[in-house]
Amino acid sequence: MTETLEDLRKRIDKIDLELLELLNKRGEIVEEIGKIKEAQGTNHYDPVREQELLEVVKKNNQGPFSTPALQHLFKQIFKASLDLQKVETKKVLLVSREKQSEDTIVDVRGEKIGDGQTHFVMGPCSVESYEQVREVALAMKEQGLKLLRGGAFKPRTSPYDFQGLGVEGLKILRRVADELDMAVVSEITHPGNIEVALDYVDIIQIGARNMQNFELLKAAGQVERPVWLKRGLSATIEEFIYAAEYIVSNGNDQLILCERGIRTYEKATRNTLDISSVPILKKETHLPVAVDVTHSTGRRDLLLPAAKAAIAIGADVVMAEVHPDPATALSDSAQQMDIPQFKSFMEGVQPLLRMNQQAAVK
Repeated sequence: MTETLEDLRKRIDKIDLELLELLNKRGEIVEEIGKIKEAQGTNHYDPVREQELLEVVKKNNQGPFSTPALQHLFKQIFKASLDLQKVETKKVLLVSREKQSEDTIVDVRGEKIGDGQTHFVMGPCSVESYEQVREVALAMKEQGLKLLRGGAFKPRTSPYDFQGLGVEGLKILRRVADELDMAVVSEITHPGNIEVALDYVDIIQIGARNMQNFELLKAAGQVERPVWLKRGLSATIEEFIYAAEYIVSNGNDQLILCERGIRTYEKATRNTLDISSVPILKKETHLPVAVDVTHSTGRRDLLLPAAKAAIAIGADVVMAEVHPDPATALSDSAQQMDIPQFKSFMEGVQPLLRMNQQAAVK
């Protein structure tokens, strides 16, 4: 007797349920494979394995579906399996909210970054002299700021630009900081300089150009010193988070993430400030998040509005550059504030800071 349409549909329903059960069983095995690959440090995506699967389909297909149609379906299954492994990996990242629900607080000489208050990191782009750094530091001290930044090792786009004073620059920063009871934030560009930096630096900065310098990330993760990690020029948020994982997985959980703008087609600013990265990073990770308004805009006239946006959206720290005489600066003169502009900048953010403090009390 010929089966009715309803009978045929019931048979399909039964097969669909069997397919669903088999796909979920396959997914469970895929998750186990993902854990093994993660432990081994091997890549989740295996193009050879995918090609072998497609060849099996080609050799064993008896129709009525065409081989290309079935290969397309299996490619989708393979992609979904890969996504499943990635989701499983994200769940166990040490920097993730799933791993740690409470916020990490980084204590730098009493400055508790990530405590719900807005902190500021200020100082010249490059350390040029003791007098230069001290003048900026004194202006910061008047504003109650403690975190002094300054570049001693300067990775520059052009090999002919000022490369910094090196260790001598670190010594100047340390001398000024000790005299004024401040903390030093400075970039280290080579793994071999990490140990040297420990004598001078309170926060080791890893710059945008070194975000995926994996040996440097590992070296920074192996010391007991807070790390300031900047997002790479063209890095996705996922790549940024994985760079942070390199540091934390090597033992150092005292880490601050810094959004410093990314490279886009826009030329009105030095980079494009991805302000939305702040709430994303705070949602996806438990780490404090900073915004560098100087490098993201490259324009001193935009520093205050960019800082207000950063504070309003929840940044834990705002970083900006200050120089006694920007016109004579050895690097990035157009983006640095002079001392009067710095004072106006701090006055400009006060209303937002007071609002945040009042909200915290409530």
